[in-house]
Amino acid sequence: MTIQNVDVLYTAVATAENGRDGRVSSDDGKLDVVVNPPKELGGSGAGTNPEQLFAAGYSACFQSALGAVARQTKADVSGSRVTAKVGLGKTEAGGFGLTVELAVSIPNVDAATAKELAEKAHEVCPYSNATRGNIAVELTVV
Repeated sequence: MTIQNVDVLYTAVATAENGRDGRVSSDDGKLDVVVNPPKELGGSGAGTNPEQLFAAGYSACFQSALGAVARQTKADVSGSRVTAKVGLGKTEAGGFGLTVELAVSIPNVDAATAKELAEKAHEVCPYSNATRGNIAVELTVV
């Protein structure tokens, strides 16, 4: 596996206290949330959780990548939506792993164009590049 060299343009900084049952905050104060395990994992479910935060980041990033590739082809992606579902579960090796399902809706283009745009976005999205080859990511156009 080849590690990409990255010319860093921005660095986000966040700090967690008490892991999955605590608080996460960014160094600039714009993010400050309580995190709790979901009820499905025996937690209170009162706060958000790392998988929700990952899903939010991935869907927003993918949406931006979709916009970038659409500008190159002059495709109309207005009204488009990206929904990320992040699953957490046990791996065969005994640890824990993630899965991702990305559902992309682009109402103003035909199905073939939507599929092509989504696949191109999947090639340029930083989250897609970070996860490629590491976790299962299912990309569907709805």
